[in-house]
Amino acid sequence: MELFDLALIWAFIIGFGIIMYVLMDGFDLGVGILFPFAPSEEDRDTMMNSVAPVWDGNETWLVLGGAGLLAAFPMVYSIFLPALYIGVFLLLAGLIFRGVAFEFRFKARTSRYLWNWSFAGGSTIAAFAQGAVVGAYIQGFNTVNGAYVGGALDWLTPFTVLTGLGMLAGYALLGSTWLIMKTEGRLQEWAYRVSAPLLIAVLVVFGIISVWTPFVDDMVRERWFSNLSVIWILPALTLLCAFQIWRSVRNRFEGMPFVATMGLFITTYLGLVVSKWPYVVPPNYTLWDAASAYESQLFLLLGLLFVIPIVLAYTAWTYWIFRGKVRAGEGYH
Repeated sequence: MELFDLALIWAFIIGFGIIMYVLMDGFDLGVGILFPFAPSEEDRDTMMNSVAPVWDGNETWLVLGGAGLLAAFPMVYSIFLPALYIGVFLLLAGLIFRGVAFEFRFKARTSRYLWNWSFAGGSTIAAFAQGAVVGAYIQGFNTVNGAYVGGALDWLTPFTVLTGLGMLAGYALLGSTWLIMKTEGRLQEWAYRVSAPLLIAVLVVFGIISVWTPFVDDMVRERWFSNLSVIWILPALTLLCAFQIWRSVRNRFEGMPFVATMGLFITTYLGLVVSKWPYVVPPNYTLWDAASAYESQLFLLLGLLFVIPIVLAYTAWTYWIFRGKVRAGEGYH
């Protein structure tokens, strides 16, 4: 008899890894999205220096979540990759361009403008692709006998374009509130000014998505509107976080806008989880249908239980070492 429901444990671990990646890599993607609009080249230097010490460590969570997903739920990979191949390729290409730009821009002189666009373009493409993939997950996948039978571009629809734009706006808001917390002077004032319009854009896009989603997925409509249940607390908390962002930006708080924006992402993410649970390949396959053999899950879980505390420890240590404001002319490069 199985003592633990390992599929459930793995779902929690992977879900934790995904939200950690979204929060921690989201703000440096947001900084890249905002990069072309910065007041000056000196401010772009400061923006990049604010995320340079932590960006590569943040992406550890993407690797951790992806590896765990392959190990625990191989059916997800066998369906998602054929269905989302182009979207995933765009995501990885964007991350590669952004990563290369981090290193080359600091040394470039005459070609710096090219690396500016590489950093901004890679961040924008990666963020949009992530949002489009989330939209495709909400739509569901056309499968027969555990295999994807749809087309290569089925993931690209008006709905997924909207979710991609929503992710762009959300990450840009994370980036601007990060700059409020980490910078000062002219750049900080600019970040204050752009945060309010970005918040409005996020609320408008996510409002449209919330209205549209029940028409995309009957199960979501049934879950949210069949009765007034406790899950409606999540939209209420989302609006509360949005109000806190607005209030703290207007009052020129420094740390609270970023914390409240993270809260906005967490509540939205939980709303998505609640809407689709327990389907990992909607609309047909639950996490138990997609899970690998119990012995395989247990073997890999024992190793992961050692890795996660180490990742958490060095992540916390990095943020502690590089705490405080980033000023013009400063940086570890």
